[in-house]
Amino acid sequence: MIESAIGDLAGLVGTTSACQALGRPRATHYRRLRPPGPRERSEPKPQPRALSPAERERVLEVAHSERFVDSSPPTICATLLDEGIYLASVRTVYRVLNAVGEIRERRRQAVHPPTVKPELMAIAPNLIWSWDITKLLGPAKWTYFYLYVILDIFSRYVVGWMVADREHAELAKTLIEESVTKYGLDPNQLVLHADRGSSMASKPVAMLLADLGVTKSHSRPHCPNDNPFSESQFKTLKYRPGFPDRFGSLPDARTFCQDFFGWYNNDHRHSGIGYHTPADVHFGRAVLVRDQRAQVLDAAYLAHPERFVRKPPQPPALPGPAWINPPAEDNKEVAPAQ
Repeated sequence: MIESAIGDLAGLVGTTSACQALGRPRATHYRRLRPPGPRERSEPKPQPRALSPAERERVLEVAHSERFVDSSPPTICATLLDEGIYLASVRTVYRVLNAVGEIRERRRQAVHPPTVKPELMAIAPNLIWSWDITKLLGPAKWTYFYLYVILDIFSRYVVGWMVADREHAELAKTLIEESVTKYGLDPNQLVLHADRGSSMASKPVAMLLADLGVTKSHSRPHCPNDNPFSESQFKTLKYRPGFPDRFGSLPDARTFCQDFFGWYNNDHRHSGIGYHTPADVHFGRAVLVRDQRAQVLDAAYLAHPERFVRKPPQPPALPGPAWINPPAEDNKEVAPAQ
């Protein structure tokens, strides 16, 4: 034991020198020789300014009374002061109530049911459409035009669009009805997804969808990720070269959108659908286009196989199922490409 060695050496050179020689702090040595006994904890002294038990009961009695049962501590104290009565400070009343677990909202609160995350999958065109409205800046400050767009999420094909000078449920109703009629969709074939804007959640639109046999689907509140295809398409529109800072008039906005959607549907090679055009995917021409691409790549490989080190080249795959919020266990949740 190091204590006994220090004791033997301390008789010759002293305790301090013995501790220094053996590398033991002197305070530690004395503490090991005479360990302190258990400390007696004294009872906490009552705060002389605290309320007595009788006074605390009086505060609770007043707070529980029929007159003040629905009142806050500041209201209770102010009312009693107006009557010439002082029980305790507002903070003390809060402490007394907190001691019995009564510091909480005592009024009835509205409880909203949890919103359900939409999980939609399209394996072919005309099964799930997504629609939304975006603002286009007008010729002057605080003037806008409103672009309505309906998009097929499988093919990314814009099946209907409209530019108007206002956002209104009747305009949306007209566009949806014309688009569904144009493609001759059967009842219960289509799901129409949108966010919770005033036009999207309006009664005229809901009644129209019921009449047409179209299932409606809505995003969760304040969750733009639930409507990714429309948001992505609007980004493509507004980042397109030539998109103006402002439109001079309503016909000007309509002319620009007519040219844009013609390009988007028929010429834009979309990365999310294997760099096919939305029209080719929507109308079933993508398989032929991919076969033609494969023939060109096969010819290039036969001409110069040494240029393709690992394997013969293959064209991009045909588009697969399009998801809005795929199940988490599938690990398929990928944002739609531009």
